[in-house]
Amino acid sequence: MAQTVTECLAAGTDSVTLIDAVKAGTHDVEGMTQAEINEMVQRNVDHLSTILLYEPEDASDETPNVAGAASSKKTTHVAAVTTGTDYIAAN
Repeated sequence: MAQTVTECLAAGTDSVTLIDAVKAGTHDVEGMTQAEINEMVQRNVDHLSTILLYEPEDASDETPNVAGAASSKKTTHVAAVTTGTDYIAAN
């Protein structure tokens, strides 16, 4: 059975949490350089960006249409991409 939009977005929840925690200063980054922290944040931004672009190629494609889903379903994920991108730019 194909994944649903909700299941795809759930797969990105850890990335949302990590990005928000790094920005808030609550994620344990002890022993990491700023460059390493930025790389970690970028990987999670990339992961979320990929999920947000999921869409079927044609009518027979079972890929969930995350890209076309209601924006209210994706709010935290889109916000985390912005937060992560802004964090990297500032650091």
